[in-house]
Amino acid sequence: MKIYLNKINEDWVVDQFVKEWNNFKFDITTYNVKDSDIIWLIAPWTWKNVNTKMLKKKTVFCTVHHIDFKKFNKKVEKDFYKRDKYVDYYHAISENTKHQLEKLTDKKIIVAPFWLNQNNFFHIEDAISLKKKYGFKNEDFLIGSYQRDTEGADLVSPKLSKGPDRFLEMVLFYNRSIKNMTVVLTGRRRDYLINKFEEFDINYKYFEMVDYKDLNELYNILDLYIVSSRVEGGPRAVFECAITKTPIISTDVGHSSKILHPQSIFEMKNFEAAKPSVDFAYNNVIQYTIPLGIDNFEDIFRKIYEN
Repeated sequence: MKIYLNKINEDWVVDQFVKEWNNFKFDITTYNVKDSDIIWLIAPWTWKNVNTKMLKKKTVFCTVHHIDFKKFNKKVEKDFYKRDKYVDYYHAISENTKHQLEKLTDKKIIVAPFWLNQNNFFHIEDAISLKKKYGFKNEDFLIGSYQRDTEGADLVSPKLSKGPDRFLEMVLFYNRSIKNMTVVLTGRRRDYLINKFEEFDINYKYFEMVDYKDLNELYNILDLYIVSSRVEGGPRAVFECAITKTPIISTDVGHSSKILHPQSIFEMKNFEAAKPSVDFAYNNVIQYTIPLGIDNFEDIFRKIYEN
C-alpha cells in the first residue's frame, strides 16, 4: 500500500501534518502519484494540482477541515461538485464537519482528528519564569488568542467564522472584574482585535510570528485561552491547550466537545459560567498524540486499501 500525499506550501498547520506524515510514515508514502494506491488530498482545493487521469484511476481520500456555508456561493458550490466526482472517501476532522458534508454528498465520510506532536507541545511547570521571559509579571492574568481574526487583505474586516467580535465581548467583560488582565496575541492578521483593544484601552501584547518552541511557552504562561469561533475544523488550539495543560473554554466547534469537559463548552449567552478543566482535557487528548494519532490514519488507509 502506497499513499500519495499532495503538498500545501501555504505556511499553514497542515504543512506540518504533511511533514510529520512523510517522516513517520515514509515506508507507505510515495512522492510519485503514479505509484500510489491512494491519493490523499489533505486540503480539498489542492485537487487541481493532481492529474485528473490519476484521480479517476486511483482511490481518492479528501480531507475537509470545515465548511462555512455563509461563504458557500455558486462558485464554491461548483468547485465542490466538480471535485466530488473524483472523491471516493471524505475525511472530516470532526463530527461537526461530517454533518456539514452530509448536506452536500453521499460519499462515505470518515471522522478522524489530526494527530498532535507532543514533541512540539507539552506542559512546562515553571510558569513564573516563563512570564518573566516574555515581559509579564507573575500577578498578571493572561488571556490568550493565537489565531487570525481579520478576514482579508484590508486588515479591517473581522473574520467572523473565528469569532473575534465574540472574543472582544468576553474580554471586555473579564476586564471589568479581573485585575492585571492582559491579552496575549500571536499570528498574522490580528489587526481587528488590536484596533479594538486600542479603542477600548485593553492591555495586550502581540507576538506576531513565533516558532513552535515560543508558541509552546506562550501557551504555558496563560491563565485562560478562549476559542470563540462560530465555525472551526479542529480547532488546533483545543488540542494544544489540552496537551500543555492550559486552561481553556470554547464554543462547541470542531472537536472541542470531544476533548473538553462539558462545563468548558459555552454559548455567548452563558460564557461567564464556563470553567476550564485541565486534567479532563489532558486525559482526552492523549489518544491523539504520536504514534497513536498518526497510526490511526494508517489503519484507516489499510482498511480502505483492503476493501
